[in-house]
Amino acid sequence: MPSNRINRINDEIQKELSSLLRGLKDPRVQDTMISITRVDTTADLRYAKVYVSFLEADRAKDALKGLRSASGYLRRELGRSVQLRCTPELVWEVDDSITYGAHMLKLISSLGVNTDDDES
Repeated sequence: MPSNRINRINDEIQKELSSLLRGLKDPRVQDTMISITRVDTTADLRYAKVYVSFLEADRAKDALKGLRSASGYLRRELGRSVQLRCTPELVWEVDDSITYGAHMLKLISSLGVNTDDDES
């Protein structure tokens, strides 16, 4: 279980990256809605795995390529804004949990089960 310090660092990296993504000029990244869902940093702060989800699944592959190509710029800007001994290397991962949740909700609703708590 990550410590409280790592959790604070993860939250700070997530906030900073979210604001930095708005300023990217790469059309692959600019043309799609990107959400950073979670950041997991290793205990030695060398790597940060950034989980992103995309509104349009058909553009996800190109947007992920754009994020990986802008990784150096984002790491440099992150190092300027977050004061750490070493700035973690960014590893981008697609998070499909939102899509999976929507799919499960659709399957559950298609069963036609009444979920009301009124059993009177």
